[in-house]
Amino acid sequence: MKTDKKLRTAIIILIWLALWQAMSLLIHNAILFAGPYETGKALFTLASTGAFWLSLGNTALRIISGFVIGAVLGMVMAYIAYKHRLFGDFIAPFISVIKSIPVASFVILLLIWFGAPCLSLIISALVVFPMIYLNTYEGLVSTDIKLLEMARIFRMSNSSIIKNIYLPHLKPFLAGAFKLASGMSWKSGIAAEVIARPVHSMGDSIYQSKIYIDTAELFAWTLMAILLAFLFEKAITLAVRRIFR
Repeated sequence: MKTDKKLRTAIIILIWLALWQAMSLLIHNAILFAGPYETGKALFTLASTGAFWLSLGNTALRIISGFVIGAVLGMVMAYIAYKHRLFGDFIAPFISVIKSIPVASFVILLLIWFGAPCLSLIISALVVFPMIYLNTYEGLVSTDIKLLEMARIFRMSNSSIIKNIYLPHLKPFLAGAFKLASGMSWKSGIAAEVIARPVHSMGDSIYQSKIYIDTAELFAWTLMAILLAFLFEKAITLAVRRIFR
């Protein structure tokens, strides 16, 4: 079964690569649209430099840190809001504002306040926070009250209640939220870097590719962003499964 799935995935990837190559041949202009060969060549050239890996590391560190901060704050504040209704009502407008404000507006405002180096970290945290908060809160308020009453009757400890009642119930809420938030954190974080252009970052490198009209290099950086986001999403999914099993 797993072999069939891997084979199907490989075939689908090959089909998309073939379509990519066909589009490149049809346009026949590497400046407008680089094909797989040109992109692979550019990626190989970039990977042979230390600046490439430094940019990947800096961007990954900021975005992953922002994701962790946003996720932890979201879960903690959702639990506080669940326990204290007044706090939940107080923070509700703030959550609505964060959800509604365009990322570009946040980027420009935070760039003025904090500068370029920490921008992608803060943006990632702000994007992740409301997703995790809302899903955690929704999961908590929908927890079976009868189970909680039974836990109190049998005088279960708070840690046991969290482990045996809350966590299993939160799993479907947080699994999807973490998966969506992981991708959004990379998308928004790199977009913030393209605007702020911190030194030795993927966003700055993407901007440089645009300045020099190097489409192959632009595609190479984009491909790396997709790959890193994919690997991070898989790691988060695996972590959620282990924590909530």
